[in-house]
Amino acid sequence: MSYIIEGKTGDWEVVIGLEIHAQIISQSKLFSGAATAFGAGPNTQVSLVDAAMPGMLPVINEECVRQAVKTGLGLKAKINLHSVFERKNYFYADLPQGYQISQYAEPVVGEGTVVLDMPDGGSREIGIERLHMEQDAGKSMHDQDPKRTFVDLNRSGVALMEIVSKPDLRTPEEAGIYLRKVRSIVRYLGTCDGNMEEGSMRADVNVSVRKTGETELRTRTEIKNLNSVRFVMKAIEHEAQRQVQAYDNGEEVVQETRLYDSQKGETRSMRSKEFAHDYRYFPDPDLLPVELTEDEVEAIRASLPELPDETKQRLMDDFGLTPYDAGVLVAEKETVAFFEAVVEECGDPKLAANWVINQMPRELKRSGKSIENSPVSPQNFGKLLNFVLNDTVSTSAANTVIGIMYVDGDDPVAIIKDKGLEQITDSGEIEAAVDQVIAGNPDQVADFQGGNEKAIGWFVGQVMKSTGGKANPKMVNELLRTKLKG
Repeated sequence: MSYIIEGKTGDWEVVIGLEIHAQIISQSKLFSGAATAFGAGPNTQVSLVDAAMPGMLPVINEECVRQAVKTGLGLKAKINLHSVFERKNYFYADLPQGYQISQYAEPVVGEGTVVLDMPDGGSREIGIERLHMEQDAGKSMHDQDPKRTFVDLNRSGVALMEIVSKPDLRTPEEAGIYLRKVRSIVRYLGTCDGNMEEGSMRADVNVSVRKTGETELRTRTEIKNLNSVRFVMKAIEHEAQRQVQAYDNGEEVVQETRLYDSQKGETRSMRSKEFAHDYRYFPDPDLLPVELTEDEVEAIRASLPELPDETKQRLMDDFGLTPYDAGVLVAEKETVAFFEAVVEECGDPKLAANWVINQMPRELKRSGKSIENSPVSPQNFGKLLNFVLNDTVSTSAANTVIGIMYVDGDDPVAIIKDKGLEQITDSGEIEAAVDQVIAGNPDQVADFQGGNEKAIGWFVGQVMKSTGGKANPKMVNELLRTKLKG
């Protein structure tokens, strides 16, 4: 994939790196026992540690460390047996300590790799620079009062993993594919739920441009707190264009933090970008270094589930699926589980893949459901496909049935019987309908016999209409061709 911007002074390419902030799945926060559930009332999940009360000391949550290591292994990254928490010093109203406890010089996870499946069938390796743990800040609420800002500290101290990519991404589309892939990996691992709407996964995007053929990196800007794949891609497009225009006009691009305005579709300056030394990092004196053993890491490695790349290969090997179909199915682990249960019921993986990939998302969207609370069980889904396979119902009728199933969840047998959708496969009945249509339309018969092969479609439509759409289309087509050519 290439994303070349044509400027007044030549062609430019974009260089992209992502910092993904993923909330660790844990019952309590990184350094306190306060709860982490989403949707609680403001300031109802705040401990004395989270509120930075004097004398309150942080205590590391072992489960969060284990989850971070698990994620690192899922990213095929190096696990550092020795890591250190540091204080990142800055002042903001929703950061009660006046510093954020994070990792800088010695993170828990080092370099790794994420493999992207590209639309053209190829693949791209994107480097992971590091994964470090840190605590989240609180939330400033500006819309509660016309003159005052309130602060909700429920998120203060929630455990985050910051997954930092190398500047290997080159197009907005690649950035979107990369974000989806990382989200898929952490969801398979069970280390983050990946819910961007609820803020449990967010992305900061670093963007710079350079002339095609250049190897040196130019000044980058950082776009903060993007909470959807679409916004990530749109923000990159706008920011890259803005930087090219600046260079073409003889201006400099300054290193700064920017925000993306989704209403206007543009980025705007937020503040000058700080350098690491501006934060005055130093090891947190209240926390000892995290020391892991090889045995502990190997025990976590042994607990890893099957990950998307491995699942994709298994679907191709075991079920004969194409790379594309397997790739679509593995994007969400719930979809894979549903698909495999459907195959177990109907026994035809290719038909199952086609329907799960195409019909199921359409019906879920129409019914406002997710796959987790689908009104149609995989067993009933597979049962319907069995009726397609044994010619009990036509594909068209099956589409009607599945639409009804996603509304009321009924068994397909009852729907087929109630709606009278059983397919006619009796050759005598179909032949009689074919003969009637041929006899009643001599002009169309002459048209077909004169060389207009496409006229066969008209005849099929007429037979299907006369049988209420119940005739087996394959039998209709074969009989028509035989009789019209005879």
